[in-house]
Amino acid sequence: MEWQQILGFYQVARLGSFTKAAEATFRTQSALSQQIKALEEELACPLLERIGKRKLRLTAAGEKFLRFAEAVLEKYQHLQEEFNEIKGLKWGHLRFAAPFTTLYQLFRDLLPAYLRRFPQVQLSILDRSQENVIELVRAGDIDFGIALESAVPKDLLTRRWHRVEKVLLTPPGHPLVSLKRVTMEEIARYPLILPPQSLKYTGRRMLEEHFHKLGVDFHIIMESSNVELSSLYVEMGLGISFATVASGLPMPEKRKLAFIPLEDYFPPDYIAVIMRKDKVLSPHKEAFLEMLFGE
Repeated sequence: MEWQQILGFYQVARLGSFTKAAEATFRTQSALSQQIKALEEELACPLLERIGKRKLRLTAAGEKFLRFAEAVLEKYQHLQEEFNEIKGLKWGHLRFAAPFTTLYQLFRDLLPAYLRRFPQVQLSILDRSQENVIELVRAGDIDFGIALESAVPKDLLTRRWHRVEKVLLTPPGHPLVSLKRVTMEEIARYPLILPPQSLKYTGRRMLEEHFHKLGVDFHIIMESSNVELSSLYVEMGLGISFATVASGLPMPEKRKLAFIPLEDYFPPDYIAVIMRKDKVLSPHKEAFLEMLFGE
């Protein structure tokens, strides 16, 4: 078994195409096909199954070999980074993903500080939905991600970072702002700006469950998955909305909004750093987490 065979198979499995994998490994498609064929002959079992003319699917053996290939490639990268540390080079690659709001509110000071300390590290930062962050972590495409702890599957490792809570967003001076306690019945009197109906938007699902439980009618004037857009239209007075904010941190000042806590209806959650349980972190990645957690 050769290194190029492992790398070639990994790229075919990741990209789902011999053509794209050949481009990624700087080889011809025929050379890559021969590599995979030789690998299958050595292992005495098929790793890939063709469906139609273009689609590829991993066999059960292919799934197992993919996990092996991912582990080998990760250990190789980790070894390279350790050698650079030994040589006194703060060099490496750090890949992470987080939703837009988290990147916008919580990483603006951290990232420049980290790059000042590790100027040779190549950062790859992805703005992705929470659902996609979890998929990227599980696939091993990123070193770690940021997501709500309640949404993370049990097969991934989590470490709590910030406590978060649900708040109601209204324009300043809105009638709800002056109330000592806001009820669901009072919220339902106003047009709502909510994310689309989807399993990944748990806040909307919980809100609708409260309304249905109380038998309260409500009107959704706008659906948007973009927090900035929703906030803009709340500020304009089109309706009221909801947001998840980190406890103990200053509220966003870009928009003129009022924030009303809703702890009576929504339990607190935590923004967490998530990674695979078999993930091995090199020193520059551990340093990033230390800065993240203020250690």
